[in-house]
Amino acid sequence: MGKVFYGRLAYENIKKNSRVYVPYILTSIAAVTMYYLMHSLAVNQGLEEMAGGAQVRTMLSFGFIVVGIFSVIFLLYTNSFLIKGRKKEFGLFQVLGMEKKHIARIMMYETIYIALLSVVSGLTGGVILSRAMFLLLPKLLRFEVRLGFEISAASIGSALLLFAGIYLVTLLWNLWQVHLARPVELLKSGQVGEREPKAKWLLTSLGLASVGSGYYIAWTTESPIAALALFFMAVLLVMIGTYALFTSGSITFLKLLRKSKRYYYKPNHFTALSGMIYRMKKNAVGLANICILSTMVLVTLSTTVSLYIGIEDVLRTRYPREIMISSYEVTDEFVDQLNRSVSEVLAKHGAAPQNRLEYRSLVFLGREKDGEFTAEVSTVSFLDDNAQLLAFIPGEDYSRMIGEGIDLREDEVLVYSEGASYGSETLKLFDRTFRVKGRLSEFEAASNEVTLAQSHYVIVSDLSVLAELYEAQTASSGRRSEISHFLGFDLPEDADTAAVYRDIRSNLPGGASFSHVESVDAVKDEFYTLYGSLFFLGLFLGTLFIMGTVLIIYYKQVTEGHEDKERFEIMQKVGMGLEEVKKSIRSQVLTVFFLPLITAVIHVAAAFRFITKLLAVFNLTNIALFSWCTLGTALVFALFYAFVYAITARVYYRIVTEGQSVTQFGRPHRLPSLS
Repeated sequence: MGKVFYGRLAYENIKKNSRVYVPYILTSIAAVTMYYLMHSLAVNQGLEEMAGGAQVRTMLSFGFIVVGIFSVIFLLYTNSFLIKGRKKEFGLFQVLGMEKKHIARIMMYETIYIALLSVVSGLTGGVILSRAMFLLLPKLLRFEVRLGFEISAASIGSALLLFAGIYLVTLLWNLWQVHLARPVELLKSGQVGEREPKAKWLLTSLGLASVGSGYYIAWTTESPIAALALFFMAVLLVMIGTYALFTSGSITFLKLLRKSKRYYYKPNHFTALSGMIYRMKKNAVGLANICILSTMVLVTLSTTVSLYIGIEDVLRTRYPREIMISSYEVTDEFVDQLNRSVSEVLAKHGAAPQNRLEYRSLVFLGREKDGEFTAEVSTVSFLDDNAQLLAFIPGEDYSRMIGEGIDLREDEVLVYSEGASYGSETLKLFDRTFRVKGRLSEFEAASNEVTLAQSHYVIVSDLSVLAELYEAQTASSGRRSEISHFLGFDLPEDADTAAVYRDIRSNLPGGASFSHVESVDAVKDEFYTLYGSLFFLGLFLGTLFIMGTVLIIYYKQVTEGHEDKERFEIMQKVGMGLEEVKKSIRSQVLTVFFLPLITAVIHVAAAFRFITKLLAVFNLTNIALFSWCTLGTALVFALFYAFVYAITARVYYRIVTEGQSVTQFGRPHRLPSLS
């Protein structure tokens, strides 16, 4: 009988508090569904049969790990909203004679009901939707191998283990909260923290310094490889600064406004500003979470969408020619044999090469100071912001590129720079000094791979200069950069590119330490697999972050509605009119509600240049495309954010005005909806 009683009471409690429990349960179901989908895709055996399947598996494995971590953090966080709203109810139970062990049984049944409903519904939804995902993913990745549909026992077991652990931890935490508190404390939990918050200048300064440091890294990092290494540091600094500024900086700013008599002593500003000071103290962490999640949504969706849309741009950047042959440590005999072999293959297929590009080069990575380069491989890396690449090319090869001869002495060079121009009149390397005879405005051999660092293409008089530099590097660093050879060309539209590619690969001559043939057609599927899986992962994580943002916003509105109800009554008693009350509440809600969105947009704008450096690592250099994707994502998300505000604001105003009226001209008036 007792078990039935406690179970029924737990059911009635959930039903009575459906306004707060239903969104929590729906979010839990969605989290379970998304985790199952990601996990079942990652362990599907069909991935082994497709090109680039290992990359897709890596992406999906990362995805379900992120979903799992997010579910742990977010469900525990939102549980704090639930227990905060129920404390007064539990206190009343104790006053009416219930012992804490009885309340513990009720909470246990509530947790079991929610866990069963969430996990069972989530797994059912995951199994149903997985069929659609198995059809969608191949279309995004553009491959023909069909993933086999199956109900993954491993995914079900993993989901059960993860979410059972989450609900167990939430139950233990809730029991601990009730166990520590006395009945009087539980009954008065809604009034805790009503003192006016103090302005904490130290924390505000820390927040400004932290955000400023993150922005500084974003604006000053030049190397894409360095940007990749510093990304998480910059993100961590901005996150710390965001929490500090929302918890303390916002209060400091509002108090500075209050000191302005011209601004503060106005009917609209007086009550709104005072209300926002208290609101910031209670909800700063929630607002910071909304801001960070909104930033994640904008960054995740804008980058993955731009990468997926810009795949063709990526391929053109990464592969400037349809067929490219790179060889290292080459001899003149090897170059002659390679050209004869390629000519024979092209003649066999009746294809004439177009846009032919051929040159030899010797590349050093080093640091530059006053026109003198240090090229010690052991001390210089792409992670250095001041790392620079020097690519030496013999004059005869450059003459062949431009179709005319050049006149250079042994100590003279021509320089083409990508990025900042080379400003010195001399170039020193390995105790050898060259005079810069001229600077080139364009250079056909420049490729995106070299732009990962500040780079300079240096045209020297002939191949003998490359040979001397090649020998000089050994005494300097003990390691060698090899003389390489590049041959690239396009084919006519009617040519069988795949067959030409296969025949060239099978007929490569010997004599080079390493030779590699690349074809756009051969790698296109792999690129679509990689960027398609990134796009798929971005959509999933973006949806997850949006879901978290919506739930935090909803609970924030519900919590504030209950807390503002009493303050609303006080505003009536001091004689404020209907319009003044409406303007005051609307001013506070709008200002606080849209502050996280505005801050998120500022974060994205500050990180824009930094993100473009990261995208360069993925061979996307179309900044205009990324700009439009970012702008479009921000506009769509802002509209969605406003829609969520309109929906949740109705809940807020309904709570605030429930059973209330305002007195105007001696007559009671119901307060209409302010949304």
